[in-house]
Amino acid sequence: MEQGNCTGEAEFILLGLSQTQEVQLLLFFVFLLFYIIILPGNFLIIFTIQSDPCLSSPMYFFLANLAFLDICYCSITPPKMLADFSLCKTISYGGCMAQLFFLHFLGGAEAFLLMAMAYDRYVAICKPLRYATLMNRGICCTLVGAAWVGGFIHGIILFGLSIQLPFCGPNILDNFFCDVHQLVKLACADTYAVEMIMFLNNGVVIMMCFVLLLISYATLLLRLRTHFPRGKSKVASTCVSHIIVVFVMCGPAIYIYALPFQAAPLEKVVAVFHTVVFPLTNPMIYTLRNKEIKNSMRKLINSIC
Repeated sequence: MEQGNCTGEAEFILLGLSQTQEVQLLLFFVFLLFYIIILPGNFLIIFTIQSDPCLSSPMYFFLANLAFLDICYCSITPPKMLADFSLCKTISYGGCMAQLFFLHFLGGAEAFLLMAMAYDRYVAICKPLRYATLMNRGICCTLVGAAWVGGFIHGIILFGLSIQLPFCGPNILDNFFCDVHQLVKLACADTYAVEMIMFLNNGVVIMMCFVLLLISYATLLLRLRTHFPRGKSKVASTCVSHIIVVFVMCGPAIYIYALPFQAAPLEKVVAVFHTVVFPLTNPMIYTLRNKEIKNSMRKLINSIC
């Protein structure tokens, strides 16, 4: 009842990850430490790629855009989550809708960017002689732009569906951010059609992206094994890095959004990794397995120091 006094008609209460003050304090310092350590690493990746002419290939261009997308993505929920580690957590209706839109806008853009990166690896392995022509800077920019447009369409559809839902209260969300699953449950109207459209826009799309990405990389690895028995370790290592990121990015999203009309067990825990932890670590996975970018990063740090 005390929490009910924290919100007005145009606000939502976020229950957060825990209602225990000691646990909230511990989580606050854990996530803050992670945030201030990993976030600068993503900026370092972007600065390294931009400053080194040797890292001008399309693969690094896409990696820099992935790092930028992940920085934007992790600027949606973590700041609000860190600010809300208190007994009374509220978010305005407008803030809730904005959070929902940008979360799915940037998440969709990242999924489509991963598909562009898969296409880049396909051209590099299957059409090496035409790689420079097929993957020039104009085409790379077009692919990145298409990823952003695709993400925008994905986000605006969910936003348009969510903003029409009527809420009669109590507006309590059992989560640390606003998402479509929770909002649909609060709506005081028949939401079957809305849930079905949301499921098609979320679950089916992410499953299709996941399956297509796995098929493409499996085909590339098989082609490397059969046609390039020598000198394939570097390319194979890059493909393995891409596959790891595909699982890291798509796995939690499938777990959360591919089950229509029901809440998944441990949904909040998976959502933490999906919205806070994994996005910041995605570019790091590429960096740790790439000698060129690690060497360029050391040179950049040494030149600054």
